[in-house]
Amino acid sequence: MWLRTLVSGLAVCLAVSPAVAQGDDPVIQIHFSNGMISPSVIEVPANTRFKLELHNDGSTPVEFESIPLRKEKVLAPGASSFLVFRSLDVGTYAFFDDFHLDMPPASMVAK
Repeated sequence: MWLRTLVSGLAVCLAVSPAVAQGDDPVIQIHFSNGMISPSVIEVPANTRFKLELHNDGSTPVEFESIPLRKEKVLAPGASSFLVFRSLDVGTYAFFDDFHLDMPPASMVAK
């Protein structure tokens, strides 16, 4: 009985939950290469869900880190990953490569 209730509840949750990343969400790419972040300033849509694709094109590990956004992601050399942002208020948010602190930070501008 409890198993049937659990399965029914799970089916309801799956039916009403949106997917983690919709195919029509804006996608913004950032490339890291041995301490360099490209582009160093990116514009993202404010108050809109979007996906940030991270690519490590370099030969050393990198870490996307943003204290104001409370996000971080480590990438091995040659690896790619992504972060999904549900919504950002209008503003400028700094981010940096935590493994290359000698390089200047980059910024994300939500408009």
